[in-house]
Amino acid sequence: MVYNFNLGIGWASSGVEYAQAYRAKVLRKIGQEAKFVFTDMFPRDNIQHMAENIGFLDSEVIWLYTFFTDCKTSPVTYTLRQLEKTFGSGRFTCSREGATAKYTFPGTNSYYMVYLVNEKENRVHRVEMVSNGCLIRKDYYTYCRIYSEYYAPLDNKAHLYQRRYFNEDGTVAYEEISDNDVVMYQFPDRLICSKEELVGYMVSRLKLTRKDVVIIDRTTGIGQAIMQNAAPARIGIVIHADHFSEGSTDEEHVLWNNYYEYSFAQNKHVKFYVTSTDTQNQLLKNQFKKYEGVIPKIVTIPVGSIDELKRPKKERKKHSLITASRLADEKHVDWLIEAVAKAREQVPGISLDIYGKGGEEVKLKKLIETLKCGDYVRLCGQHNLDEVYKDYEAYLSGSTSEGFGLTLMEAVGSGLPIIGFDVRYGNQNFIDDGKNGYLIAVHDKMEKKERVQCLTECIVRLFTEADLKAFHQHSYEKAKEYFTEEVEQQWEKVLK
Repeated sequence: MVYNFNLGIGWASSGVEYAQAYRAKVLRKIGQEAKFVFTDMFPRDNIQHMAENIGFLDSEVIWLYTFFTDCKTSPVTYTLRQLEKTFGSGRFTCSREGATAKYTFPGTNSYYMVYLVNEKENRVHRVEMVSNGCLIRKDYYTYCRIYSEYYAPLDNKAHLYQRRYFNEDGTVAYEEISDNDVVMYQFPDRLICSKEELVGYMVSRLKLTRKDVVIIDRTTGIGQAIMQNAAPARIGIVIHADHFSEGSTDEEHVLWNNYYEYSFAQNKHVKFYVTSTDTQNQLLKNQFKKYEGVIPKIVTIPVGSIDELKRPKKERKKHSLITASRLADEKHVDWLIEAVAKAREQVPGISLDIYGKGGEEVKLKKLIETLKCGDYVRLCGQHNLDEVYKDYEAYLSGSTSEGFGLTLMEAVGSGLPIIGFDVRYGNQNFIDDGKNGYLIAVHDKMEKKERVQCLTECIVRLFTEADLKAFHQHSYEKAKEYFTEEVEQQWEKVLK
């Protein structure tokens, strides 16, 4: 079995989660059984819905908090009718508005607020119970109640002090007791005093053997607990970002990225490290040798793969640009919007479609309104883009840090030239400057205005000077390096 460990997952997941989803697909194809373990708490959503959304099977997903129960990963199937049966013989009234329903109970000072999966169905995600104006409990459901949260008033706010996790038959599997940042887990036979210890206990309960492999995709808060309890399984660490701080590294010392510092220090216990590009592989090997005096096993395996090249069945939309990412500050989508607005002054007809969700969405909407570019710059939300890239002429990237860049790989797989900054590792990996796009020289002191101007100039250059047909063909050639068969062979080799 291959166990893959991560922290969270969401509707606007990062490249790490999409990389895991690609890996799940590859491991299925080579017949390797795998589980993907998530350790964050998800009170607003059912983890199954988010995991299914990016391609995981229910049988592949393990959630830390239900691991110690007999509840399975499942979509929400619990209904309002089932909830009403728990009310007993007492009278109640129900009013519904969109994806919420409110139950009131005449003669009492209590009500239930029910949060449904969507506006059309009666499937219940959670129920909030309010008594005398105070929140006292929240129940969470999939096909049964999986856990409950208990609250008490404190400083005029609802204070969470306890969670109970249930088995399918309603019995309590264990309890979580919390006091602000202090948390304890009460099991029938033990008391666990931190989340890190809980993760370690879970790993010990997996009963790992020498045939098992533990792959850690994110180590923050969980890496040490996993590594200390994973023996005798083989441990692999996947590097998803730049692994060191260049500005704080000199001839004598290296400052590792704190995401990887512990796993690098424990290199003698790590069977292999995985980088996405040969460039990062070689750099990391050189640094281990220079600063640590060791040469661990480091393999290059792209975090994604391409099943086939996607070719348009009709003419690509003229002067059309696409970008796809989480709408997060570090992706600099605002630079792209400003650059497209400026470029359109010179090349009429330029358009930009932005795919993705995230915390910057409101800010980007306001920018589009301010620039009055809403008729040619669109926020398109989260979509499966497999058959979408090929309708565009080029891809834009504003990111200044990409460990690989799954969307870059998907873009060249549809023949798109790319415009992006000359930064490690993704853009350098997928863009051959002047052949399938443009790499923009950049430095830390380069101001936003200059970056936007450089992007603008490259966009104009692409649509006025470049041989787009040749650029498209060069991207298709680059994409062939990432065919799924090649990636499957690499995973088979490292997991032997």
